[in-house]
Amino acid sequence: MITRIFRVQIKPELREEFEALYRVKSIDAVQKAKGFVSVTIGKPTVWAPDEYVMISTWSSEAALKGFAGKKWNEAHIPPGMEKFIVDCWLHHYQSFD
Repeated sequence: MITRIFRVQIKPELREEFEALYRVKSIDAVQKAKGFVSVTIGKPTVWAPDEYVMISTWSSEAALKGFAGKKWNEAHIPPGMEKFIVDCWLHHYQSFD
């Protein structure tokens, strides 16, 4: 299993519009993919007021590649969402199992 952690810092003035789309576009993008296992999204805290996270789990690296393509180790930004982003980070981890 592969865990994919995507963090994104947004433009604070676009927060309301971003949040309306984030849950729908981000979750829809992964849930329909073959090999998808689970997804959790998180919203900002006082320690990172403009940062969101999406943690998805995949059955295998091949499944993740099937979803994200050849550049699977780069952020996959759904069309139309790039206007909100100040910065983003992506990390992958393999399960100990």
